[in-house]
Amino acid sequence: MTPSPKSSKPAPKSRKIPCRPYFVLLTPTTPATPAAAAGVPWNVPNLCAAYSWPAAMPGGGVIAIVELGGGWVASDMDAFFQSLGQPVPQITDVSVDGTQNSPNQGGGSNDPDYEVALDIQVSAASYYAATGKAATIRVYWSQNIATAVQKAAADGCDVCSISWGADEAVWGAAAAEQMESTAQSATGGGMIVFAASGDNDSSDGGPTPANVDVPASCPHVIGCGGTLKTTSQETVWNDNPGRTHGEGTGGGYSTVFPAQAFQIGAPPAPASSPYGKGRMVPDVAADADPNTGYNIFVHGAPAVVGGTSAVAPLYAGLFAAFGTRLGFVTPALWKNQSAFHDITVGNNGFYDAGPGPDPCSGIGSPIGAKIAALFVLTP
Repeated sequence: MTPSPKSSKPAPKSRKIPCRPYFVLLTPTTPATPAAAAGVPWNVPNLCAAYSWPAAMPGGGVIAIVELGGGWVASDMDAFFQSLGQPVPQITDVSVDGTQNSPNQGGGSNDPDYEVALDIQVSAASYYAATGKAATIRVYWSQNIATAVQKAAADGCDVCSISWGADEAVWGAAAAEQMESTAQSATGGGMIVFAASGDNDSSDGGPTPANVDVPASCPHVIGCGGTLKTTSQETVWNDNPGRTHGEGTGGGYSTVFPAQAFQIGAPPAPASSPYGKGRMVPDVAADADPNTGYNIFVHGAPAVVGGTSAVAPLYAGLFAAFGTRLGFVTPALWKNQSAFHDITVGNNGFYDAGPGPDPCSGIGSPIGAKIAALFVLTP
C-alpha cells in the first residue's frame, strides 16, 4: 500500500481530555442477562467464522491503534497467538507526545493493559482470519486522540482503531470539531478510522440519560456499537435492561454534528427527546457483551474481555485485509446494508433497536464476506 502524503494542517492542540478505555473485564460480579446465559466467550477466529469472514484476502494494510495509557509485553503476545496457532504480528510502538508503552503500572478490572492487549490481539487475529498472514500493527501512544490519528495518517497507516473516548459534553464542541477535522483529513488521505461508541448505555457515563461519544460521533469516524452474540441469536448489548447508566452499548444522537445524508434509513431522534437531534451513532456493531466476550491473554494469564473496545479492532483487522486504501467508506456501508445482519431486539436504555438502522446497533453486525465483496475485486 502506498502511504498517503503528510497533511499540511497544523497539529491539533494538546488539551488533555479525560477519555477512558471502553473495555469490560468479565468478573464474577459482571451482570448477566438471561440471554447471556446461552452464550460463552469467543476465540477471535471462531467469532470471525460466525460472522462469515472472507478468506485469502490480499492483505497488506497497516493497522494503527491509538492508546492513551497501559502497555503490552511480548510474552503475552507470544502466548496468545501461539494458543491460536497464528504468527505473532509485527508490532511497533510510536510515542507521539512522550507517552510510552508502560505495562504493569496498574491493576484490577480498570487496568488499561487489558485495553491494549484487547486491541492488538483482536485486530491481528481478525486480520489473520481474513488473510492467513501476520498483521503489521503500529501502536500510537498519546494523551491526545486527534494528535495520534493525525500522526498515524501521516505515517501512511491504512486503518485506525480507537477504543478510548468520552461523551460530547466532556470534549466540548470545539475539541469535537477538531477531532472531526482530523478524521476528515485522515480519511481524505486514505485511512479508515473506527472508534468504540462507549460501554455505559445511552448515557455514555454522562449526567443525562442520552449522550453520544467522541470520537465515535464524528461523521468521518465509523462508530462501533455492541451486541450480545451467541451461536443462535444476536441482540443489543445491555447487561442492565431498562437502565440508561448501566453496562451496554453506547448510541444515540449528536448535539455537535448534524444528521448525515449518507445514513440512509437512520431514524430521526424522537421528537419529544430533549437530547441530541443530529448524527446517529453507531454506524455498525458486533459482539461486545463481556458474557460473550473475547478470550485474550494479559498479565501472563487468560482473560475474557468485552466492550465496544473490541468492536473497533475487529473491524480494523477486516478492512486492513482488503489490500487497498479506502478512506471514507462509511457512505458505501450505509448504501449496502444487506452486508450486515440487522439487530432488531434490545435497547441501550433510552433507545430501542428495531428493523433497519437504529441508535443501538447502527446498520448491524458484519457479514464479512459480503463486506469484502464491496471492496475487493475477485477473479
